[in-house]
Amino acid sequence: MNDLLNLLGRVLIALLFLGGAAQKLTDPTQVERMIASLGLPADLVWPVAVFNLVAGLALIFGPWVRGWALVLAIYCIGTSWFHWQLRADPWQVTIVVKNWAIAGGLLILAAQGPGRRVRWR
Repeated sequence: MNDLLNLLGRVLIALLFLGGAAQKLTDPTQVERMIASLGLPADLVWPVAVFNLVAGLALIFGPWVRGWALVLAIYCIGTSWFHWQLRADPWQVTIVVKNWAIAGGLLILAAQGPGRRVRWR
C-alpha cells in the first residue's frame, strides 16, 4: 500500500509541473510578461517549460526520483522569489506558500525515495 501511495503522490505532484509545462508551451504570454517585468529575458519561458516537462515525467517514471525531487524542491523555493516580487497581488503570496508546501513534499520524497515498483495484479 505504501508503494502505491508513493506513486500516487508522485503523480499528483508531477501533474503540477506537467500542467505548468503545457501552459507555458501553449500560451506563454502571461509567463513571458511576468519574467520580463522582473527584468529577465522573456525567452526564459522555453527552457523553463522543457524543464517542467522533463522533471514532471521523471517524477512519475524515474529515473533518479530522489535527485529530481531535490532539484524540484530547490526550484520551487527559488521560483517563490519571482512571485514574492509581485506580492502586491495577494494571489502571488498564496503561490509562494504553495511552492514552499510542495517543496516540503518533494523533500520528503527525496528522503524516502520512490518506493518499490508497483505491481498490478
